[in-house]
Amino acid sequence: MQKLNAIALGLAMGITFAVFFFLIIMLSMYANWGNAFVGLLGSVYLGVESSWTGALLVLPWAFVDAFIGGFIIAWLYNKFV
Repeated sequence: MQKLNAIALGLAMGITFAVFFFLIIMLSMYANWGNAFVGLLGSVYLGVESSWTGALLVLPWAFVDAFIGGFIIAWLYNKFV
């Protein structure tokens, strides 16, 4: 079985989560959709709200959070393989 590249998985997950959360905040601002989820994000990530500032603040928060999670998942997978 092949091992996973922990950095690559971390980057892929970080970028995916950051873009997804950014889009959710944009939908909350312009289509009034996903407000409850944005409220949840704001309770986890400091400064995140349904605004341009909140949308820009979610990018580094989500990227770092998902990068660390993806890195740990790949690292654990490689240890078990």
